[in-house]
Amino acid sequence: MKVLVTASRGAIKSLGRGSATPGWTIAIVGLSVAAWFALLISMGGMDEGPGTPLHDLPMFLIGWVVMLTAMMLPSELNYVAAFGILLRGRGKTANERRRRIPSFIAGYGIAWIAYGLGAYFLDSVVRSAGLEWIAWNRAGPYLAASVLVLAGLYQFSSLKHACLTGCRSPLSFFSRYWRDGDGGAVVMGFRHGLVCVGCCWALMAVMFAVGAMSFSWMAMLTVMMFAEKMLPHGKKLMAPVGIFLAVMGIWIAVAPDTAPLLKHQFLYRASICHAH
Repeated sequence: MKVLVTASRGAIKSLGRGSATPGWTIAIVGLSVAAWFALLISMGGMDEGPGTPLHDLPMFLIGWVVMLTAMMLPSELNYVAAFGILLRGRGKTANERRRRIPSFIAGYGIAWIAYGLGAYFLDSVVRSAGLEWIAWNRAGPYLAASVLVLAGLYQFSSLKHACLTGCRSPLSFFSRYWRDGDGGAVVMGFRHGLVCVGCCWALMAVMFAVGAMSFSWMAMLTVMMFAEKMLPHGKKLMAPVGIFLAVMGIWIAVAPDTAPLLKHQFLYRASICHAH
């Protein structure tokens, strides 16, 4: 514990000087940019608005991992930086750091992949049930609106506040949950990933509600999550984000055909089919 406290102090000083694992920072930013380009190329024309199919499980998992790399990985820069500095402070070699940092990221990814699988199977159950009343031209707008309003209200919850605090406090996290070894890095990454899921699950649920292939919503949600976690006063954004989501949800419920950031072509086509 004494070694960890000493390393933590060194990490604070290093983070303040901006000298935190520049190689990993470049790698994470590069991976995220590559993932955004991959999504931009692969998602062209695939956004059918609310209710966009999630495809089969293997394709969904591939797309989900790419999406996580694009959306979630940039907001982990502080955690990766702090972890790298703490490893160095504990005397770990460069080879050990090269193994344990990816192990930590892998554990983080496992938590979010579990969330994605849960969302996928929930979507599969709803679709297989053949519930016609949730079609967009019936109760669909109210269902999507409910998700957005719920996400907006969650922004004001104590659980959101606690999880966001955890996401913004890497040194506190590592001082409490430190584990040695590559396996320990995976466990720490998974534990942190669960906290991150607790912080952002509602924002990610919005993406499923408005269209899983909506590039505009994906980009906007990424900015929201990054700003909350990374900006110096990011916690102050919780309320504005919550109000925005609630207003958007009410707008979609009241006048879905005029709501911005939705695929209106799909909405128009659905209404035409219903009319016939």
